Amino acid sequence: MKKLLAFIAVVALLFSCNSGDRGELVGTKGKKWHPEKPYGMTLIPGGSFIMGKADDDFVAVNDAPTKTVTVRSFYMDETEITNAEYRQFVEWVRDSTVRLRLAILADEVGATPGDEGGIGDFAFVDQEDEDMTAYEQYMYDNYYGLGDDFYEGRKINRDIDLIWDTSEYPDEYYTEVMDSMYIPYEEAYNGQRTLDVNKLKFQYTYMDIQAAARATGKSRKDFIIKEELEIYPDTTVWIKDFNYSYNEPMHNDYFWHEAYGDYPVVGVNWKQAKAFCAWRTLYKNAYQKERKRQHVNQFRLPGEAEWEYAARGGLESATFPWGGPYAKNDRGCFMANFKPLRGDYAADQALYTVEADAYEPNDYNLYNMAGNVSEWVASSYDANAYEYTSTMNPNVNDKDNMRKVVRGGSWKDVAYFLQVSTRDFEYADSARSYIGFRTVQDYMGTDVVLNDKLGDAR
Repeated sequence: MKKLLAFIAVVALLFSCNSGDRGELVGTKGKKWHPEKPYGMTLIPGGSFIMGKADDDFVAVNDAPTKTVTVRSFYMDETEITNAEYRQFVEWVRDSTVRLRLAILADEVGATPGDEGGIGDFAFVDQEDEDMTAYEQYMYDNYYGLGDDFYEGRKINRDIDLIWDTSEYPDEYYTEVMDSMYIPYEEAYNGQRTLDVNKLKFQYTYMDIQAAARATGKSRKDFIIKEELEIYPDTTVWIKDFNYSYNEPMHNDYFWHEAYGDYPVVGVNWKQAKAFCAWRTLYKNAYQKERKRQHVNQFRLPGEAEWEYAARGGLESATFPWGGPYAKNDRGCFMANFKPLRGDYAADQALYTVEADAYEPNDYNLYNMAGNVSEWVASSYDANAYEYTSTMNPNVNDKDNMRKVVRGGSWKDVAYFLQVSTRDFEYADSARSYIGFRTVQDYMGTDVVLNDKLGDAR
């Protein structure tokens, strides 16, 4: 009898394990993947191109010798990141900071949801045990409060609207938290008391995969890096970048006023640009998780080769994104926003920046890859980089080298810096009134490539 039961158990196991596959090796089946073009991005088909100076290097920098390289397919923002888009990031951090402070104070005073509509409504979601899933309860019991930050990992309540009208603050605890977010009264003037932007800090973690892949005998946690930084743009760059120049209106209004919402954000350093990429990934994947969809891969800054390949728009050995060799078209109109003549910034119809989708796009439908604002890329600057980088997806990113490459030239630069092959750099912790950025995302798969030299994608 025991042998019969054992036989039946084995047979049941066999049939349950290969049910539906007839015993064949068919592979595991996950959710069907449908590539989705990210909003505001365009697909750059992978391919090879001649990277470097196509014309004579008349300034004799000699940092961009010609070299044939190949890059994989990727999506790229059609425009530079705008003030409105970066403000979305800033406001998310602002709201998250306020919600966290409200939840912490609610925890300290023992306030819970339903306490007459006060600060308790903003308590941590796990404040009430009966509202937690088994997983949330386990994480709360075993992990929360063990790190450097006692509240790390706690889930804040995003379902209830924040109250910004001072006449509608629900209680003194809420008032205390909101008061802490603004500059002190003694620093306000003309009746304007604004948010203390130094309180707007974004924290994220990432893994240094390059270092981890080359190391042996170390733990995974040794390569997990935590970053925390202030993310509000430095609006004082409009003053500090130009001595003996009246640019106060740009300092006062450029970032926050809706009149400049579609203009490229500036005053953002390289580290802040990377933080924006991390937030954009987090924000999109939160949406994906809520709808039980697969996560998307990360948004990031483009590598130097990727940026140049995209800027060329499929044109081989061209000087500018539109070809060249001139910065004017056949009707005598300037093709980009830059400094065309000595001191005559407005000769191209713009004194400072212009809308991010101004002028004609290149053949990849990318706007302002030359002029308007220079753009941060992921690569570190080394004058000899082209001599030793790989010919496949070349990129140099030395974490100890604070000189980061900027490309494309800006509204205050002469035409030389607009050339797709011209290299320049700025320090990672520096912000300028003429440097912005755009992001990229890797294409999942390898079936989109440049078809010969015709620019078609198959």
